[in-house]
Order: sequence, then C-alpha cells, then structure tokens
Amino acid sequence: MSNPPEGFEGRWRQRFETWGQSQGSDAAIAGWSESGLAARLANFERLWSPGAPPGRWLDAGCGAGTYVRLLAARGAAVVGADYSLPSLHKAAERLGELAVLAASDVRALPFASASFDGALCFGVMQALTDARPALRELCRVARPGGEVWIDALNRYSAPHCVAGAWRRVRGKPAHMRYDDPWRLARWLREAGAEQVELHWLPLVPGRWRLAGEIAHSGFVRGLLHRVPPLAALASHAVVLRGRLPPAA
Repeated sequence: MSNPPEGFEGRWRQRFETWGQSQGSDAAIAGWSESGLAARLANFERLWSPGAPPGRWLDAGCGAGTYVRLLAARGAAVVGADYSLPSLHKAAERLGELAVLAASDVRALPFASASFDGALCFGVMQALTDARPALRELCRVARPGGEVWIDALNRYSAPHCVAGAWRRVRGKPAHMRYDDPWRLARWLREAGAEQVELHWLPLVPGRWRLAGEIAHSGFVRGLLHRVPPLAALASHAVVLRGRLPPAA
C-alpha cells in the first residue's frame, strides 16, 4: 500500500486505525452508531438479490467484517479488503476461514480485472476527497454483468445542511464528505456501470424507535422513491447499485 495521505484523508485513516485498535463492536470500529449500522445492514439485506449462487464478491472497506458475514451467509465466496490493519485484525479474529482478507486501498485494488461477480464499498466515500478513482477500481474488478454497490452521505439532507452551515459560521472545516447523489450516480456510469439505481436511507437516532420504524416502512420508502426532492431532504444517506453491461 502507498504511504498514508495527509490532511483530510490522513485524519480519516488515523480515525479508522484508532477505532480498529480501541473499539470492540463492528459499529464502533466503522465509526457508526449501533442503530445506524443496523439500519444500513437491514437496508442492504432487503435490496440485495444476487440470484443463486451469488458467486464471488468483494467487500472493499470491510472493517470488522459486518457485510462479509452477510454475503457469506447468503452463499457468496467473499474477499474483504481494508487499508486499516487494526480493523483487518479484528475481522480475521471474527471471520476465521469465512473469507479471504487483503490489506489494500479501494483506489488501488490488488485484483485482476473482472474477477468478482459483485463488489460493495460501504462507509468509505465520506473519507475520500474524490470518489471517482474508487468507482473506477470497483467497476474494473467486477465482471461484465456484475454489480457494484456503494453508499454515501447525502449533502442535501436537511440536518446536514443545518449542521454544515453552523460549522462554517464557527470557522470549522468539513470533517467528512457529503455527496451529491445524482453526481455520484453519473460518476458511477462514467466508471462503467450501465444501470444505476438510487436507494434513499433516512436514519433516525436509535432512541426514537417508533420514528425509525416509520422512516424505514414500505410506505415511506415508496414515497421517497416517487418524490426525489423530498427524499433528498429527508435522507441522511444514499445507496447506489450499478450494474455493469454484459459481455458482448
């Protein structure tokens, strides 16, 4: 792997390594709340339908192995990759022989082109100054007809707009990157995906259990799908699924 970067990305790498060393739960190692990780995991599990068998999958930015376990439980052969060695050590302890693990940066994956039936990269984009190199690598390692999944923080969510404005008033720099979901979808198409879907993810603090159940209900999901401007205001995060074109 290359030398750790400085500045914004360097601070994020240090955070991931510190969390990998000091934290015990999957959520804390990834920097999420327990309820936030649970909502993300349930959302992906609901959306993911790879068929049978699912084949060989890559989890780039695997952390302690949360999604690796889900993919493996569905019958996939999984490779987990992460640039945080402490996180990989935690993953190795928890996964055993469930997956192959590799120390690597998502922007320079050590795998042959078209070597996976699908690739996912969750909890990573907010730590990169530019998502495009990562998207190109994910599409490169996915086979023709395969899938690429990513998530990102949504720059148009109302709570972020308020919090971001308050940080600017106080003269504080951005501590994580929020994306324009539609621009991210365009970049994913430019990287090689033929079809790109947006799936909105409103996140509610765990202590507001009833509000969380409503936010993740089928009715609200359908409403957000039909009214994108409302979805952009209400959703803290977004999940994108890109399908690569089939072989000629």
